[in-house]
Amino acid sequence: MTDSNQRATLVAAAQELERLGLNHGSAGNLSLRAGAMALITPSGVPTGALTPETIACMPLAGVDGAWEGPLPPSSEWRFHLDILRARPDVNAVVHTHSPYATTLAVMRREIPAVHYMIAAFGGPTVRCVDYAPYGTQELSRLVLTGLEGRDGVLLANHGAIVTGADMRRALWRAVELENLARLFYLSLIGGGPVILDDAEIERTVERFKNYGPRDPA
Repeated sequence: MTDSNQRATLVAAAQELERLGLNHGSAGNLSLRAGAMALITPSGVPTGALTPETIACMPLAGVDGAWEGPLPPSSEWRFHLDILRARPDVNAVVHTHSPYATTLAVMRREIPAVHYMIAAFGGPTVRCVDYAPYGTQELSRLVLTGLEGRDGVLLANHGAIVTGADMRRALWRAVELENLARLFYLSLIGGGPVILDDAEIERTVERFKNYGPRDPA
């Protein structure tokens, strides 16, 4: 995609997250890899006010914190850059404050294999990492640890992050993560879930390698 198309994709994705109730106002943030740069939603701008021109651009190499654009990038730019640097398979990062995932995050509960769709995240759990203040290098370090072998993670007392090879796949995972969190939370109220075993999830992870959103034939 061209730079202008990628910027438009970020705006559309942010709007979709709000429409689905996975973010609200200026909560959450998104990024896309653009060659040697990262395009990141700006800090403190409500979704309804986002335009392609407001998207910030940051180099993946060089001086941390350098940016171009009319507005500064999200205060969470550190973990966006660090994920894109550490994971060449990732081209899109989505951070949400979605209700059920954030509820589990404030409970500091990882999501176990309550449903086979957890395989979409690469393993039998979606981990919950310890708390660190937003925007800090410590939070970024915790995020990278939580994402080892995974495409989603909960941030204690904060929210969630999902990744994808493209924005469509990252949005798909954002929706699936919130649904898994909802199922787990409701199952706890109902007496507790029966957890699928690791071997079953490993088999499903293999089957999921070609699973997910795709263009119609």
